[in-house]
Amino acid sequence: MENTTLLQKPEPPNYLRWAILIIASFAMFGNYYIFDSISPVADLLTKELGFSDKNIGTMYSIYSLPNLVMVLVGGIIIDKLGTRISTFVFTLLCVIGAGLTALKGDLYTMAAGRLIFGLGAESMIVAITTVIARYFKGKQLAFAFGVNITIARAGSIAALNSPSWASSLYDGWQGPLLLAFVVALSALVAAGIYWMMDASASRKYSVGESGEQDKVKFSELFSFSKSYWILVFLCLTFYSAIFPFKPFAVKLFMELHGTTREYGGFLLSTLDIAAMILTPVFGLLADYYGKRSWMMTLGSIVLLPVYLLIAYSQIPLIIIMGMMGLAFSMIPAIIWPSVAMIVEEKRLGTAYGVMTMIQATGLTVIPTLIGWVNDSSGGYTAGMWIFSVLGFMGLAFAYWLRRVETGPNGHGLEKGMKTNG
Repeated sequence: MENTTLLQKPEPPNYLRWAILIIASFAMFGNYYIFDSISPVADLLTKELGFSDKNIGTMYSIYSLPNLVMVLVGGIIIDKLGTRISTFVFTLLCVIGAGLTALKGDLYTMAAGRLIFGLGAESMIVAITTVIARYFKGKQLAFAFGVNITIARAGSIAALNSPSWASSLYDGWQGPLLLAFVVALSALVAAGIYWMMDASASRKYSVGESGEQDKVKFSELFSFSKSYWILVFLCLTFYSAIFPFKPFAVKLFMELHGTTREYGGFLLSTLDIAAMILTPVFGLLADYYGKRSWMMTLGSIVLLPVYLLIAYSQIPLIIIMGMMGLAFSMIPAIIWPSVAMIVEEKRLGTAYGVMTMIQATGLTVIPTLIGWVNDSSGGYTAGMWIFSVLGFMGLAFAYWLRRVETGPNGHGLEKGMKTNG
């Protein structure tokens, strides 16, 4: 009887879908701001607190450590409890983590804050990704993901450019991190607003519920298709080649290329500026034309040379970062909505959780590894070679996906609205 009633409800109107998307994305804005708040103060942590590159890398690695398990557990929680409670609780953990990171200039205290932040941050992203899949599956899904990423990336841009617009706070390491705590509180408000909007929408309209799954069989967690697993390992290598670069980038630009902190922050923020503009565009192209695995292959090719160019060339950094930004826009615009195309809706929370869990293995190991290599080698060149190898592995996975999806066992990732007639 309940299922019949659900089917008789109308679909949510477009304005409501987009309003929920925007509010949930503002919660992610705060998440991304907190994540990138460390990079602009990296040199201050070294000067004032005596942190090494390995210490700074560890603060990023420990962020990802709980996600080796938590995002999988979080995905199951989302599937069982729904997105409303999950999003709010995970965002609350982000607030607690941001506050603890800014509390005291001690490596253990700050690392504990980043650990708690990581405990909630990636699971919050999984929850919001599931929200978007529920409201937009079959309705410009890739474009909706693109808009979500655009708003979220604005948080990174704000954090990385904070030495310019919040320069008065940069007389020490603590002021910028206290600002990140305030931004975290605003994200919690957005999560609360989403809760109320989604609860109201679920009463009036037919909205796919992530909690349809009666029980979770752990033996089925790894029973997804070959294309799904290729996407997972492409995600692992791609994000391992991008995010562990960010904590060291501003410091690297200052020491290797002689930039100011303000310009270094701006250069790094061009990744997110490009993502804000281009990710929705690539999402629309994927919705309309398909060719998703081809686009991911192209993005991997663009990323491949950038780190060696940073290490060895005199090409202006703005051009190199533009290349990285192009890849940073193209591949995420395709990866996340592609999962929703090949996994049934009631398992989406778990599918995104497994994907983010495996991604977290790279994000746990690589930042500390890069920091240790930087300290040991007395420079940045060896670390740039590690990132380049990861980029090559990403290209190999993208090519493999194309081979599978153009064969008899494909899931339609190469099809778009135009090719479907």
